[in-house]
Amino acid sequence: MLKSVFAALLATANFSGTAFAATCGNTANGFEGWKQQFAAEAANSGVGQRGLQALAATTYATRTINADRNQKSFRYELADFIRIRGADTIVAQGKRRIAANPAFYASLEAAYGVPAAVVVAIHGMETGFGNFMGDANVVSAISTLAYDCRRSDFFSPHALAALKLVDRGSLSSNTVGAMHGEVGHTQFLPGNVLRFGVDGDGNGLVDLTNITDSLASTANFLRQKGWRPGAGYQEGQPNFAIIQEWNAAGVYQKAIAIMAGRIEG
Repeated sequence: MLKSVFAALLATANFSGTAFAATCGNTANGFEGWKQQFAAEAANSGVGQRGLQALAATTYATRTINADRNQKSFRYELADFIRIRGADTIVAQGKRRIAANPAFYASLEAAYGVPAAVVVAIHGMETGFGNFMGDANVVSAISTLAYDCRRSDFFSPHALAALKLVDRGSLSSNTVGAMHGEVGHTQFLPGNVLRFGVDGDGNGLVDLTNITDSLASTANFLRQKGWRPGAGYQEGQPNFAIIQEWNAAGVYQKAIAIMAGRIEG
């Protein structure tokens, strides 16, 4: 069955002469038709056979849609959000992690100018230091969001990036991550993996399920967004605007800065 679906997608991709926007939808009913249209866009964007096969294997991610309709981070007061996210535990574990591997974290600071405490706070906030990196199929989740009419403009480039990452070996059809397609220790969207991902361990592959690659990529993201080495990062200081690039929720941004300050202190 999968081979026949892939053949249909590939045929559509190979014989599409012009680029066009795939037709979005708000229910599962149009997803298979969207996949055929999106395959043409993907092929025109340079996605190869492995990426197209991954697209063919996707299924409509109902859990992702439900999660997207019920996001809660924007509703919390800061004190409640910090308590719910377990700030005291993140700070304590963050301090221990830096103390246990000071050379590694010093090398991150030297390379990118971003304090290790900020990177560690993000790591703790996103996945509990890698203890839970998600249980949703990344390619299906990101493709579903690209298809969904509410989020097509934002997620379509990330869906194309995910397929290109499959071609490169950084993702596969079976990679799991967060409900919105974020992957790895610090939960990068695929487009950000493509743009900011770093092969931190030098094995020739950017793999954000690898802690070295993930934390180097996180520091690189912040630096490339304009982080000013040596400048402050608490609210009202120059680098807080860069922390705001990490997550759209104000309470999340403030929590990262507060926890990082406590880890450093």
